[in-house]
Amino acid sequence: MKKAIYVYSSEVVEYIRFHNKNIQDAKINKYNNQKEQKKFQKKWSQLPYAGEVELPKGIDPTAGSGPLYFMKRSRGGEFVSLDGKNIRFTIQHPGNIDFCKELSIVKDVLNNITLQQRKIAEYWGEGPATKQWTPIIDRLLDTYEFTPVQSARVLAAVQAGISDAFVITWYYKYLWDVPRPNQLDKKLLTAICTPKFPAYPSGHSVISGTAEVILSYFFPPEAERLKKLAEENSISRLYGGVHFSVDLSEGLRLGRQIGRFIVDILRNQLDSNRNPIDIPVKQDLYANLNPPPYDQVIPYPARVRACDLPLLPEE
Repeated sequence: MKKAIYVYSSEVVEYIRFHNKNIQDAKINKYNNQKEQKKFQKKWSQLPYAGEVELPKGIDPTAGSGPLYFMKRSRGGEFVSLDGKNIRFTIQHPGNIDFCKELSIVKDVLNNITLQQRKIAEYWGEGPATKQWTPIIDRLLDTYEFTPVQSARVLAAVQAGISDAFVITWYYKYLWDVPRPNQLDKKLLTAICTPKFPAYPSGHSVISGTAEVILSYFFPPEAERLKKLAEENSISRLYGGVHFSVDLSEGLRLGRQIGRFIVDILRNQLDSNRNPIDIPVKQDLYANLNPPPYDQVIPYPARVRACDLPLLPEE
């Protein structure tokens, strides 16, 4: 039996070539995507920072097991209220986050960063994350002329709340071990130095959300301005290139949950006459809370860019 010979038109031949090329491209893309996905599946502790070859050594890796003020840990290690009730914080699991997309957001921000955004990143990035909030508390106390006892209570509530927020943040950071942007893209030039601990959630965002809610309880007229400060502190970490956008949004959400939990405790505390201890202010005195002009209220050595990591050039 003679073998059939098929003669194809030029259009069919072109289609076959096009189809085969698509198959080959798909195989290449699949291979590249698999390589990319493997990179994104690695942990913070498994990837060097850009410009480095050694794996990072984490700062305060056991802080997530530290002492708490407004809550405690159960025998099983869960966060519970002081009377032992379970506390369920709402925060997205990083396994459900598209970090490839998140990295593209960081790169887009850094590629189009403005001078103002760099100022914001450097201002909020100087010193520990409490540094810019402490002067804000002092200005509120001065503006509203709180008594010594009232002032001590506000300072204690906010700083203890921030301490609890840090413990919870560090628990999640080292539990999930999420890489930083400059670990996923070794060519990334950030605006400020990248801290040596996991990314998710953002510590600045969590403590800002907590401070915002607690201070808004004591100073309700200032609530909207405090919210803007918290959100600027949070977004500053994206401007700096040291955090993903989701680190910030989930961090703020977690911090505000912690703040509301603490405010519920404060609100129910009574004096010896069974009256509420706190009488939140009513009149808006428009405290000057800074920033701008983005100068540190308490002078501090400029260290936000003092590192050997690849950074954007100075403006």
